Amino acid sequence: MAWLHLLAAGILEIVWAFSMKQSQGFSKPTPTVITLVAMIASFWLLAMSMRTLPLSTAYAIWTGIGAVGAFLVGTLILGEPANALKITAAVLIVAGLVLMKVASAS
Repeated sequence: MAWLHLLAAGILEIVWAFSMKQSQGFSKPTPTVITLVAMIASFWLLAMSMRTLPLSTAYAIWTGIGAVGAFLVGTLILGEPANALKITAAVLIVAGLVLMKVASAS
């Protein structure tokens, strides 16, 4: 269950990052509210996952999901430019997440 909490927390991190961008510096009410609600829910789910998972694993995976997810949303939805170096960085983050998961199983 901790892994599901962590996955949901990571997805909500992507949601709040995207809605924060859409809020235009918290000047638009609806995206601002979505940002705040998603942040609170993301932190709560992260805390729930940390009841079982080690801090080093949970936090690294949470931030990694958010980083790669924000990169994908920025590129695919917002049309931000992606180049080989950015894509390589995202792939390396995913590889690190996989290694962190594998390492936590032992």
